[in-house]
Amino acid sequence: MAAQIQFRDVTLGYDRHPAVHHLNGEVPSGALLAIVGPNGAGKSTLFRGLVGILKPLAGSIATDGLDVRDIAYLPQTADIDRSFPISVFDLVGTGLWRATGFFGGIGKASREKIGQALAAVGLTGFENRAIGTLSGGQLQRMLFARVLLQDARLIVLDEPFNAIDAKTSADLLALIKRWHAEGRTVLAALHDMDLVRGNFPQTLLLAREPVAWAATSEVLTAENLLAARRMCEAFDDSAAPCVADDLPSQAA
Repeated sequence: MAAQIQFRDVTLGYDRHPAVHHLNGEVPSGALLAIVGPNGAGKSTLFRGLVGILKPLAGSIATDGLDVRDIAYLPQTADIDRSFPISVFDLVGTGLWRATGFFGGIGKASREKIGQALAAVGLTGFENRAIGTLSGGQLQRMLFARVLLQDARLIVLDEPFNAIDAKTSADLLALIKRWHAEGRTVLAALHDMDLVRGNFPQTLLLAREPVAWAATSEVLTAENLLAARRMCEAFDDSAAPCVADDLPSQAA
């Protein structure tokens, strides 16, 4: 199967302080891949690089001709400004910008699509609620509804099950499986190893650099998880920024 994503000796970081080192590998089109690792392992940094928010310090990330409209990104809920004065309906409606443009009007057909997306995540009746009034689980359902409307070929989910109840987790996991069955490529950063083992066939274990990337049963061994924890604990956040000669060369 053709590669949807190619990581070519990628190093990502901030102010020349690398947070992800020397990542190489391919994600096939239609893959369902979990990204796991200790806190501070670089999972969110990797996703920001993948969706184009963060430019690699070195190496490259290729996405098989996808542009920004083909990628749906669900950040951690902590990155959402819940004080912003916008309704659930209007925020979910931003998922249609691929079809309407940022300043396109929302007609009857679009309103119906938004309603259908809200129904699919169990939020019918919440259309006029301010996003700041939602519980953690309701907020995550709303963000999944927006992803539904984006109709993207590549879906990137950063900790989608963090701090939500079991019922919401089960409902949203069913959506992820639906996307996978439709042939979309889905990457999810996760911390629940039992959930990963039971639902994700492939896993990348990250600890600032790749520890293992293969079938989930081969990756999530006690030895690999211990190695990842030790690698993150040993990382020196106070180290001097990298100079150009310290970084891997850009891929051609």
